[in-house]
Amino acid sequence: QVQLIQSGGGAVQAGGSLRLSCRVSGLSLSRLVFGWFRLAPGKERQFVASGSGSNMANSEYADSVKGRFTMSTDDAKNTVYLHMANLQPEDTAVYSCAARILPGPLTGTTPLSRIDHWGQGTQVTVSS
Repeated sequence: QVQLIQSGGGAVQAGGSLRLSCRVSGLSLSRLVFGWFRLAPGKERQFVASGSGSNMANSEYADSVKGRFTMSTDDAKNTVYLHMANLQPEDTAVYSCAARILPGPLTGTTPLSRIDHWGQGTQVTVSS
């Protein structure tokens, strides 16, 4: 059974940085394509980023986070990270990691119903 276990997040001031973690149990990173989504109050769930396998091949980022957010992996820990820099108040949301079995895909246009696994979500709050 595949599980995605999130950690990280919290509250920062504008311009600050945070790192979110998504540890995978039950399957190797190399067999998964990952995505990060966020849900802000009163808004629809928004795609943030995605990448394939342990080297995050074919990475894709939402325009709103390009140049500020980056994904990475730690194979030894079977964990995917979302590094968030220069955070702004509009980044405030609950962030969730998601995964599909390769070949996926998992992109900004993948229907959420096609996603196989979700993390539990973690709150990120950015104050001005």
